[in-house]
Amino acid sequence: MENSFSYQPAAGRYERMPYKYCGKSGLQLPLISLGLWHNFGSVDNFDVATDMIKYAFDHGVTHFDLANNYGPVPGSAETNFGRILRENFQGYRDEMIISSKAGHDMWAGPYGGNSSRKNLMASIDQSLRRTGLEYFDIFYSHRYDGVTPVEETIQTLIDIVKQGKALYIGISKYPPEQARMAYEMMTKAGVPCLISQYRYSMFDREVEAETLPLAAEYGSGFIAFSPLAQGLLTDKYLNGIPEGSRAARSSGFLQLSQVTPEKVEAARQLNEIALRRGQTLAEMALAWVLKDERMTSVIVGASSVNQLADNLKALDHLEFSADELKEIEQILPE
Repeated sequence: MENSFSYQPAAGRYERMPYKYCGKSGLQLPLISLGLWHNFGSVDNFDVATDMIKYAFDHGVTHFDLANNYGPVPGSAETNFGRILRENFQGYRDEMIISSKAGHDMWAGPYGGNSSRKNLMASIDQSLRRTGLEYFDIFYSHRYDGVTPVEETIQTLIDIVKQGKALYIGISKYPPEQARMAYEMMTKAGVPCLISQYRYSMFDREVEAETLPLAAEYGSGFIAFSPLAQGLLTDKYLNGIPEGSRAARSSGFLQLSQVTPEKVEAARQLNEIALRRGQTLAEMALAWVLKDERMTSVIVGASSVNQLADNLKALDHLEFSADELKEIEQILPE
C-alpha cells in the first residue's frame, strides 16, 4: 500500500464522466456513484477498499454513498471511509459529494433505530465522528418506519440542514403517500428534497408507477440502488450459482430462492442483447436504468477494482435503439 498522502488523483479525472443536475437543484452528480453498502466494512480488505475509492475518484466518480449501519460491523464502513479520506484525500473534500443515512437499527435500546428526532440527531453526530467530516453533502431518512410521524422525521432533516450538519436532504424507500408529505413539507420550509433513493433495476421496476413521477413532480433528483439486482443482472449466475457468490451465502441480501429459473433465463436472453451491443450484461443493465431522463445517477457496489472498471464501461454505450428497447421489454418480468 502507498504511504499516506502519496496518492495524487488523475489529472484527467473529469474528462469522461458525464454529470447531471440533480432534479431542480444546482448540484451535479456523476451518472455513476459508488455505494459502500458492501465490501467496505471491518470484515473486508481495507487495501482493496482504498484502491476502489481511488480508482473511482480517478475516473470522475465524485459521489460516495454511505449509511450509518453499513458494515459489517455496523458503522465500520463510515469509519473505514473516514480513514481513507484522511490518508489519501487531504485537500480534495470540496471535490466530493458524501452522503449518509439513518433509520435502520443501529444500536441497542428503543432509540437505536427508526426515524425519530432522537435517533436522527444522534445518528448524524455519530456518523460525522466516524467519518471525521464537518458535514455531509446529503443526509437521508433511510426509510419510512411506519411509526414515526412523517412531520417529526422531516422537520429533523430540515433542522439538520439549518444546523449546518448537511447541505442537502433526501428520502429513501418512502411509500408514495409519505413521500408526497415529505416533499410538501420540505418545499414549504425552503429546504426542498434534493434526491430520492430507491431500488430500481430491470428486475425491479416498481418505482416506475408512482415513485419516479412523484419525485419529478416535486423537482427531486432520483438515484437507484441495486441496479444489478444483487448480481442477478451480471454474467455471474448464467450457468448456476458459483461458490463464494452472494447467493451461495447463508446470510445476505440475495437469497438462493431469488435466483429463479425464470430470472436466470431472462438474464441469459438479456445477455445475448448485451453481447450484440458490445457490452457485458452488467454494463447494459446500468445503461438501461440511466435511460430515463428523470434518473440522476445510479449507485454501483463493487468488490474489486476490476468490477468497478467494468461498471464504468457502461458509460461508453448509454443509448438504446427502439428495437432494442422493445426486445428487452418482452423479456423483462411483469
